[in-house]
This record gives sequence, C-alpha cells and structure tokens, in this order.
Amino acid sequence: MSRKPKSRLAAAARRSAEREKMHAENPEPSLGARLGQIGILGWAVVVPTLLGVFFGRMADGYFETGVFFTAPGIMLGAAIGLWSAWKWMHRQ
Repeated sequence: MSRKPKSRLAAAARRSAEREKMHAENPEPSLGARLGQIGILGWAVVVPTLLGVFFGRMADGYFETGVFFTAPGIMLGAAIGLWSAWKWMHRQ
C-alpha cells in the first residue's frame, strides 16, 4: 500500500513541474493584449457589417427599393465578419 501513494505523489509532482515549465516558456498574455484582441475581434465583425449597410443602401437608392438590398447586405456583412473573426481566433 505504501507504493501507490508515492507513485501518485510523484506523478502529481511531475505534472506540476511540466505545467510550471510550460508557463515559463509560454506566459499568459497581459490584460492589455487581451483587450486588444477583443477590440480586433469587434472591428472584424463591425466593419464588414457596416460595409454591407453602406452598399445595400447605395443599391436601394439606385433601384429605389426601400430596404430590399440593405437587409441582405447586413446579414452578408455580419456573416463575413463573424467568419473572419472565427478564422482569426483560431490562428491565434
């Protein structure tokens, strides 16, 4: 019985040492870096959505169709923005 607790303790110590080594090599990003990432993700969604609104309104003004092109422009812009944010997150 005395061997089993020692092996558990040794395994736990090895895992702890590995975690410390990994953290020393790859430290956690600072708060400023995290806020910067959030800002980039926000703009990655907002800019394509606003472009969809802009071009949709231009098309609606040209064809005199109300919001016929604006609504799909918003959805298409948001979809492109969310897709690009998703791809950016998985690259980081």
